[in-house]
Amino acid sequence: MSTSKYAVVDLETTGHSPSKGDRIIQIAIVFIENNQIIDTYMRYVHPQRTIPPFIHQLTSIGDEDVADAPPFEEIAEEVADMLAGCVFVAHNTDFDVSFLQKELVRCRVSKWQGKKIDTVELAKILYPTLPGYRLQDIAEALNIPLHQAHRADDDAKATAEFFLKALAKIHDLPKETLGRLHERSFAMKSDLSTLFYEGLRSVQSKETANEYSLFRGIPYRKEQEMAPCPTELPTFPSSDETKEQFLQKINAKYHVRRGQAELMDLTWQAFVEKKQVAVEIPTGVGKTMGYLIPSIIQASATKKPIVISTYTNHLVDMLAEEVQNLGKALQMNIPTTVVKGMANYISFGKFEELLRFNDEVYDDSITIMQVLVWLTETTTGDLDEVNVSGGGQLFIDRIRKRSMKLKRDERVVDFYSRTLERCRNSMLLLTNHAMLMNDKERHTPLFQSVGGLVIDEAHQLYQAAIRTQEQVFSFTNWKYVMSQLNSFSNGQLLFDIQEILTRFHFNHRHSTEKLQSAYDAFMLAFDESMLILANTKMEQENRRTTRSVKPLKKHLLQHESFRVVLRKLNDFLHAAENYIRPVQQHASELTLDEQAALNEWLYWLDEMKIKAVDWVELFLEDTESHMTIWMERDSRSLPGSLQIKKSPIHAASVVRSFIDQFEGQAGIVWTSGTLTAGQDERFVLDQMGVPETVPIYVFDAPSDFYAGANTFIVEDMPDIQQVSDDEYIAAVADALIQTAVAIDGRVFALFLSHDMLKKTYEEIVDSESLQDEYTLIAQGVSSGSRHKLLKTFKQSEKAILFGTTSFWEGVDVPSDELSAVVVVRLPFTSPEEPLFKARSAALQAEQKNAFTHLGLPEAILRFRQGFGRLIRSSDEQGFFIILDRRIDTKSYGKSFLNALPQSHVKKVSLESLVNEIENCYTDL
Repeated sequence: MSTSKYAVVDLETTGHSPSKGDRIIQIAIVFIENNQIIDTYMRYVHPQRTIPPFIHQLTSIGDEDVADAPPFEEIAEEVADMLAGCVFVAHNTDFDVSFLQKELVRCRVSKWQGKKIDTVELAKILYPTLPGYRLQDIAEALNIPLHQAHRADDDAKATAEFFLKALAKIHDLPKETLGRLHERSFAMKSDLSTLFYEGLRSVQSKETANEYSLFRGIPYRKEQEMAPCPTELPTFPSSDETKEQFLQKINAKYHVRRGQAELMDLTWQAFVEKKQVAVEIPTGVGKTMGYLIPSIIQASATKKPIVISTYTNHLVDMLAEEVQNLGKALQMNIPTTVVKGMANYISFGKFEELLRFNDEVYDDSITIMQVLVWLTETTTGDLDEVNVSGGGQLFIDRIRKRSMKLKRDERVVDFYSRTLERCRNSMLLLTNHAMLMNDKERHTPLFQSVGGLVIDEAHQLYQAAIRTQEQVFSFTNWKYVMSQLNSFSNGQLLFDIQEILTRFHFNHRHSTEKLQSAYDAFMLAFDESMLILANTKMEQENRRTTRSVKPLKKHLLQHESFRVVLRKLNDFLHAAENYIRPVQQHASELTLDEQAALNEWLYWLDEMKIKAVDWVELFLEDTESHMTIWMERDSRSLPGSLQIKKSPIHAASVVRSFIDQFEGQAGIVWTSGTLTAGQDERFVLDQMGVPETVPIYVFDAPSDFYAGANTFIVEDMPDIQQVSDDEYIAAVADALIQTAVAIDGRVFALFLSHDMLKKTYEEIVDSESLQDEYTLIAQGVSSGSRHKLLKTFKQSEKAILFGTTSFWEGVDVPSDELSAVVVVRLPFTSPEEPLFKARSAALQAEQKNAFTHLGLPEAILRFRQGFGRLIRSSDEQGFFIILDRRIDTKSYGKSFLNALPQSHVKKVSLESLVNEIENCYTDL
C-alpha cells in the first residue's frame, strides 16, 4: 500500500500558452491516500477573456459557465496550499504541471515542488497492449466511467480511477518483473521509480504466482492448454429454415440473407467436393459468418483444420475476434490458432541478452518495460500485441525471432514453435496472404493436410504473392546494419568485445586496425556505388516532384563499382570473423554478459552475410525476363532515400504453384467484396492464374442497402489533363474545404499520389480556413501507422483524412464517423510505375491493349473499393464525391459508374454540391 498522498490534477484552458494570454477555465483535483480517493476539488475559473469557439466546442465550457467564477489570482494560493506535499499526477504532466507553474508564478505564488507521475507513461508500461493512450482510449478499454472528456472534473476523476487500477496492478506483478521495472524506471520522464519501489517492497516476501514461469530470471505466463475440439457439431444446415435456426443461435436478431445463404452452400459444396469456387459478396450480407459456419462444421467432420487467409495481420486479428464471439454465442470451443510469420514472434533469448546492455535511449527503456509486463500476460508471444512508439519499434525489430536455432532452455519458451504445435489440434488456422504464399518455402509446410481453404480479400492475394518474391535494397537499412560492428564509442558492441579480449590478455591492437581498415575500404566502395546511383539522371526529374522512380538498365548494374563493393564486403566479413575467433575459443569461460556480447556480434555478422547475398542477387546477377528492377529516391535526401526494388512482373505462377497442391485434396473458396472489375468478371482470377473452369458467383447487396448513398460528379472542377498540378490542387483544396464545412467534417479524401496529397494538405493548412475546429490527418505527413491515423480520425468530431492507395479499401468506419468520400482523381495507376510499366509491356508483346486489359480494370476495382468505404450498413447515409471530370467526359467513364452498386448519381457544380449536402441533412 502506497504511503504517499497523490493529487490527480486536470486543467481546461483557453489554449496552450500562458505567455500569450491563455488562461485556466476549469481546474479539478482528486486526492488519493492509502489507495483510495479521500477528497475532490473543482472550480471554474474566469479567464478574463472570451473563451475561443473551438475550446467551447471541445470542453462544452462557455462564457456563461465562468461568468461568476473567480480569476485564477483569487484561488492560486488555495491551489498551491492543497498541492503542497503531494505527488502531482496528471495525464500528460508536461502540459498540466508546466501551465500551472507558469500561472502560479504570474500570480506571485510559490511554484509547486515535488514528484510527478505521468499517467500516459504509466499506462504505456502497465497496459502495453492498449490500442491508444488518450484518456478516452484508456477509460473505454478498462471500463472506467468518463462522462464527458475534456472536462476537468470528469477527466480528473477518470485519471484517478485509472491510477488506482495501475497501483493495484503493480502490486500484482511478479517480484522479478517489478525488480527489472524498477531498475529502468529511473530513465523515465516522470517519477515512476517510487511506484515500482513501493510495489517491490510490498511483494518481496511473496513467491512468484503459479501462473508464471521464469526464463533466465524473467517471468512469463505459462502456456495454457488448448481447449479440446467439440465432440459433436450440428450437421450442415442445408435449408433456409435450418440456416435461420442456426443463425439465431448466434444472435436472435439474425436472419438469413440470400447472398449469405448462397455463400454457405457454395463453401460447403466446395469443401465436400474438393473443388474451387469464387464468390463476390458485398458488404452487409454477412460474408464472414457465411464461410465460418461451414468451415467449423467441415473441420469437425474431417478432423482436419480449415485454413482461412486474409490480407493483413490486423484483419487476421479481427477475424480471430469474430471466431471467439461465434464460439461464445454457440457455447462451444472452436480451437483456433492465429499463424503469422516467424518474425512476428518474440525471441525470448534475444530479449534477455539485450537486457544486459546499458546503452539504451529512452524509447528502448520504455519499450523494454512494456515487454516485461506484456510477457506476464501474453499467451501468443505475438509482438503485434504490443503498442510501442516509433522509436520503440526499432527495439522490437531487434527481438523478433529470426531463426529456428534454439538453445536448450529457449525451447520451452519459443512462442513460434508453440504456435506451430497448436496448429495440430486446431479446427481453424487463421493466417495472412503473405504467410500462405510463403508456405511452400518452409522446411515443413503448415497448410497441406487441411480440410479446406478460404481466401478472403482474395483480390489482394496477387499483391501478396508479388511481395513474397520481391527484393528490396534500402540505403538507410544497410547503413544501420553496417554500423553495428563498427562503433568505437564507450558502451557499444565493439568496445564490449575489446573488453573481453583484454580480459583474456589478447593484444587486439593489430586486429582492431585491420578490422577498421577493412571497414573503411568497404564503406568507401559502398559510398562510391551509391554516388553512381544518386547521380543517375531520372526520367521524371523535370516534373515538379521530389520523388522519382527509374527502371534500372543492365549496363548500370554491371558497373565495376558494384563488384568492388562485394569484394570489400567479403574482406570486412573475413576480418570480423577473425576478430571474434579468440572470444569464441573461450566461450565456456565467458560471463553471461560477455556471452550476450558475443552472440550480438555473431548476430550482426550473420545479418551482414545476408546483405552480401542480397547484394549479389540485386546488383550482380542478370535480371531474368520475368523480373523487373527499378530505383526510387527523393531528391531532397540523397543518398538516404535510395531504394532498389526487384520484383516479378506477374504472380500467377507463384499462386498456381501453391493452389495446385490442393487439387483433389481440399476445396478452395475465393471470396471478396470486390472480386470483379466491372464487365471484366475474371480480371482478378486471371491475374492469379485461377483456372477458367472455376466458377464465379456475384451477389448483389439487398435492393435498399445503398439507398442512403449519394454520388456526385463535380462538373465545374478544372480538367485534370488541361491545367497545371498547382491549379488542380488549389481547386481540390477549395472543394475539400467547402465539403468539410457543409458536412461538419468526417471526410475521407482519397489520392493516388503522395505528392498531390501533401500539397493539398499544405494548401488547406496555409489557407487557415479550417483552423482550430477541424483535425487534418494526412498519410505520410501526420505521424503514426495507418491504423493509428484511422483511430485518430474516428475519435475526432470534425476531421479530414487524406489517404493514398492503402485507404481505398479495408477501412470500416460507421456513418456517424464518416459522411463523405472524395475521389480526387480516378484511380489509374501511373503509367510510369515500374511494375505497371513492365506488365503493360508484356501485354503489348502479346498484342493486347494494356489500358483495356490492365489499366482500366485495375482502376475500376480500386474505384469500387473506394465507394465501399462509405456505406457499411443499410441504415447509413453518405456522399461519394468525384472531382475528376474524366468520369463524365471520357468514354471509359461509364465503365466506372456502371461498376458501382445502384446509387443516386448527379452532376452538380461545387456550389450546388454544398446545397445538396445541406439539404440532405435538413431532410434527416
